[in-house]
Amino acid sequence: MWQVLTGFDPAMMLAFIGAGLLLNLTPGADFIFVSASGISGGPRIGMAAAVGVNFGITVHILMAAAGVSALLLANPAAYSAIRYLGAAYLLFLAVQAWRSTGEIGQGRAAQSAYGAIRRGFITNVLNPKTALFIFAFIPQFTDPAIGPVWMQILILGAVFQLFGCAFCLCLGAAAGVFSQALKARVRILNKVTAILFGSLAAKLVID
Repeated sequence: MWQVLTGFDPAMMLAFIGAGLLLNLTPGADFIFVSASGISGGPRIGMAAAVGVNFGITVHILMAAAGVSALLLANPAAYSAIRYLGAAYLLFLAVQAWRSTGEIGQGRAAQSAYGAIRRGFITNVLNPKTALFIFAFIPQFTDPAIGPVWMQILILGAVFQLFGCAFCLCLGAAAGVFSQALKARVRILNKVTAILFGSLAAKLVID
């Protein structure tokens, strides 16, 4: 393990961290889910959603290290099944949000930290694009000469997740703080969140 840790080229590691930060700053499924959860349920729910998303990313990193993502990519039927399951779940959240007229936190956002973590985890794990992205991105920075590739993927994955988790937590908290200033516009927040979740579902199916 130590040989692998010290074997990474510092310039390569800096490039990896920079690329990871840029990717986290690019609005995607996790970005939208965490921000929408924060807007809907406040800082605590937004941060809990971020934790759930990162639990899902952990699963994808472990899958990439084990080579399971390659099997998923090679099996179009399995990929499609997971993709449609993910879209159905996001559509379910969108419908809840659209029909909700209660206080912030009802319908569209989980009403407990545990619920937000669970939703974030399910949303991330049921997005096969996350697994395929991690499988395609992280191995580009590995070098068989410095040690087992699977170990390098785990280490690089941990670095990627460390910075990504910090960003997601800040995003969820910031979205939650913003939502507190808009409590008088609960119905508008319901509709905006529903549209965001519905858009994610459509994107999973269409792309």
